[in-house]
Amino acid sequence: MSYLLKRLSEKNSWNKLFKQRLSEPLHLNIIAFFVFIFGSFRKKVAYDLVVRSQYAYGILSAAEQAKVHGLKRVSIIEFGVANGGGLMNMIAIAEQVTKATGVHIDIYGFDTGEGMPPPIDYRDHPEYYNIGDFPMNKALLEEKINGKATLIYGPIKDTLTDFKNKLNVEAPIGFVAVDVDYYSSTKEVLELFKFEAPYFLPLTNVYFDDIFMPHHNDKCGELLAIKEFNNTQEMREISHHPFFINQRIFKNAHWVKQLYFFHVLDHAYRSDLKRDRKAYVLDNPYLKFEGNKKQFD
Repeated sequence: MSYLLKRLSEKNSWNKLFKQRLSEPLHLNIIAFFVFIFGSFRKKVAYDLVVRSQYAYGILSAAEQAKVHGLKRVSIIEFGVANGGGLMNMIAIAEQVTKATGVHIDIYGFDTGEGMPPPIDYRDHPEYYNIGDFPMNKALLEEKINGKATLIYGPIKDTLTDFKNKLNVEAPIGFVAVDVDYYSSTKEVLELFKFEAPYFLPLTNVYFDDIFMPHHNDKCGELLAIKEFNNTQEMREISHHPFFINQRIFKNAHWVKQLYFFHVLDHAYRSDLKRDRKAYVLDNPYLKFEGNKKQFD
């Protein structure tokens, strides 16, 4: 609650509240008020009432998918920890998600620990970012997280191999938050998505933080790195789901357009041509015939 009050004291938070939340239909905001007071954690996620709604949705979705696949654990990652606000938020959300689903969350945070490296050229948006931005207070952050997340320091390209060796396919990656600002750094992050299929859920949520500002485009920054990745991968795809916005109650939040899906097309779950289940049978009200009412989501 203290963190929420602190955020509400910031001018930028009020701008976001007016532009993204209060521009939504009045009746939805009225319902959300009661959900905030009386609703379950799942309901609060559905109504975007958890701080960093994108993290709440991504982590809950990952845990629910893991449960469907019979898994007891799932891994989540934040690339670009900086001073740790996002990582600590992940920890708080993960605790609630575990209570709601029974699935345990392994949390990892990647960062140089020393602020941003030098930009390589215009593709890294030096008009927005530069060397040394977003430094970390390592000692204070590590004290606060108290072993509830694993911090991995150093250039991303130098740390991914060791990270892979520590990963367990019994706790596959289900949510990744990418907040590294640069094209060059994002390109290094996306090497993660070339790991073997069992290291991921078949559909993994990916949040890209730095794609909403006016100078961002398909020839620079994270968007360029995504495009290049997709162009070189035959069985992997990072894409924005155009109907995702229709699944959300509140549709004006920026994060809805920043949430992408990582499709692991070579995952065994998506490659098995046989399913051990009954055939789907559609109902037909004109014939007064009921099928098994399987719903496709």
